Amino acid sequence: MPDDALILVVDDDARLRDLLSRYLVENGFRVSTAEHAADARERLRLLQPDLIVMDVSMPGESGLDLTEAHRRDNAVTPILLLTALGAPEDRIAGFEAGADDYLAKPFDPRELVLRIRALLRRAAPPAVAAEAQAGKVALGALYFDRARGELRGAAGAVRLTGGEMALLVALAARPNEVLTREDIAEALEMDEAGERAIDVQVTRLRRKIETDPREPRFLHTVRGRGYILKPGY
Repeated sequence: MPDDALILVVDDDARLRDLLSRYLVENGFRVSTAEHAADARERLRLLQPDLIVMDVSMPGESGLDLTEAHRRDNAVTPILLLTALGAPEDRIAGFEAGADDYLAKPFDPRELVLRIRALLRRAAPPAVAAEAQAGKVALGALYFDRARGELRGAAGAVRLTGGEMALLVALAARPNEVLTREDIAEALEMDEAGERAIDVQVTRLRRKIETDPREPRFLHTVRGRGYILKPGY
């Protein structure tokens, strides 16, 4: 995880935008800023940030709207949403929009840095133990190459977000074995508040690997226990 990762900070509050920018630079990151969604779109056209830190409540296009649009473009850049709305339903709305993490205001900037670093680790190519590198996991017309950390099919690589990749890596390392929510939360580097967020990541991964996510063939829910990946053709 490069300490000089480029972070795009999107917030209409000029004071907070400046404070975040200076604090992130002090912690070794490079920073670009945008004051609203249209400004962010222009930055994204010119730059390839390693991570986006974005306010939800902005005039015009909201952070949720921009997150959804960014994901529709099949972009996998990690997104951390900032908002004054910290209720569970607000966090779930953020994850459903495609965010990778969610931090309620006010927050400790040290926590923001820790979350950014966790997201960057998840977005990096996964380090797989040597004994687990051999072989590929078949998922119908797709296969997951554990050595390369790639999900591929006839059309080439399938792009996954950092959270989707971390989840698939954890499941593929223990095929046909139930992973508890605690196992998955550890793999995703989530805290105890991430239970619903795990469900969202599972739903998003199913959309990538299942022909019909409502009737999964490979990624199954084991009620009261967790999830299990059952490879097959």
